[in-house]
Amino acid sequence: MYTSFFGLHEKPFSITPDPRYLFMSERHGEALAHLVYGVTESGGFVQLTGEVGTGKTTLVRTLLLNRMPDNADVAVVLNPQITAVEFLATICEELGIEVPAEKDSIKALTDALNHHLLSAHADGRRTILVVDEAQNLAPAVLEQVRLLTNLETAKQKLLQIILIGQPELRELLDRNDLRQLAQRITGRYHLEPLSSDETAQYIEHRLRVAGALGEVFEPAAKKEVFRISQGVPRLVNVICDRALLGGYSQESRQISRRLIKRAAAEVAGELEPTSAWRKIALAAGITGIAVVASSFWYANRNVADDTVLVTESNVIELVPADNITSVTATDELVSDEDADDAAQTPGDPPQATLAEQLGIAGELTNTNFAFATLFELWGLDYTSGAKSGCEQARESGLACLYQRGSWNGLRQLNRPAILTLVDSKGDTHDVVLSGIRGANADLSIGGVAVTHSVAAVADAWFGQYLLLWKPPGDTPVSLAPGVRGPEVTWLRQSLLSIDPSYSTDDANSDEYDGALQAVVRRFQRDNRLDVDGLAGQQTQIVVNSLLADDHTPRLATPLLARE
Repeated sequence: MYTSFFGLHEKPFSITPDPRYLFMSERHGEALAHLVYGVTESGGFVQLTGEVGTGKTTLVRTLLLNRMPDNADVAVVLNPQITAVEFLATICEELGIEVPAEKDSIKALTDALNHHLLSAHADGRRTILVVDEAQNLAPAVLEQVRLLTNLETAKQKLLQIILIGQPELRELLDRNDLRQLAQRITGRYHLEPLSSDETAQYIEHRLRVAGALGEVFEPAAKKEVFRISQGVPRLVNVICDRALLGGYSQESRQISRRLIKRAAAEVAGELEPTSAWRKIALAAGITGIAVVASSFWYANRNVADDTVLVTESNVIELVPADNITSVTATDELVSDEDADDAAQTPGDPPQATLAEQLGIAGELTNTNFAFATLFELWGLDYTSGAKSGCEQARESGLACLYQRGSWNGLRQLNRPAILTLVDSKGDTHDVVLSGIRGANADLSIGGVAVTHSVAAVADAWFGQYLLLWKPPGDTPVSLAPGVRGPEVTWLRQSLLSIDPSYSTDDANSDEYDGALQAVVRRFQRDNRLDVDGLAGQQTQIVVNSLLADDHTPRLATPLLARE
């Protein structure tokens, strides 16, 4: 909207990582040098850490696109909230290695990977593993990472590993039980936020890349951006983008300190939206304009951002309260609280589409807001800027399941989930699926509840989701023939509680024997799961869904045990 007004050919402050906009500050230059070292030298690990929003992902993309050796094969693990077996399988898939028939065998996967690495080494090729968000790796997976460095020839390691993560990664690797892994790290770098001068240079750099010919931000405005953001690039982007929108609405081609303060306040929800926001809302024809206002209010109520001002504030009223019966909506019609298929009456304004609501919510469709909502559904408190969402979940006895799947699979698991939606521009949005009612899906966008058709959500969803569940033990464990432990006893007794026909000879046995495998196969077949006889996380979650108490959140009406 404002790009042509300021003489830009694109928005300069998008938070999507784009290597074209990489600002090579002294810190970023040193960090990139460490990454380049990790892909050109042999052996050990390189560890890069930094606070949320400091530019780690942009650096990784720059490395992958522009700085990789021609003879390098790269495996990238972007979401490591997986088991050791899934971790090895992901590496094999990334490298194009045919997964062995025993796909749940660590030995078989490791042997296949080792064979590939030896072959690549003989051909003069280097193999590099990049793990992003490494602070989310479970200790068992980190131990598997360490064991991968044992794949070597007499002279050099066959696999170079780069771990990228938030500061929690450093704390994780300081644990005594992970000291063997920490000792193998040959390069460490912590990426700090920008200084005041670098923040000003960063703003000018992004404007020039976007096509700006003159100075858009006044010097005092740049200093104010630094004061509020403390040099965190992502926050700089959010504030500057909002300030440009404010400048456009006021027809001011210079961004002043006052506009920056107002933009930051609007991001934090302290002020009524500027006229630009009203123009956007009117152009979209959105009764659900309350989504924006409520989202700002929700941001202040539930999630304390690292640096943006957070205070108690009133809900922004954009339309008379008596004209709004609900923020629930379908994709085509304004609906009341009860009827998903209610017809639109003459004079009702058109309802926002899912794409319009995602665009309006903007920066609020991030992981922090999504986790805050998901935790609330479980009756838990979520702390932004502290430990990762999954680590906080573990402290409450829950576990994260992150993977790709189908809509029917989500129905079967019957748990609220964070869905990653992709809009027409390719931008991603984390929203929470809180319920499925027939052909409609209940969503939380930036903390505000709305309803859209399943078809509309499916159009923007490519199968990526994260959900919480309660494993029988402290950590999720995949159960397979030969495994022993209390989790096996739990599985036997749970299946028996669901249906007596799932009984085994000894309900108190802790051994996963052939009889239990046969029962698990039948249970999987009855519940339309992959029939492999292995009680992985998905099978255990469905078992949990059939037995869960009334305090466990579900997507649909609680499943009933067979009679």
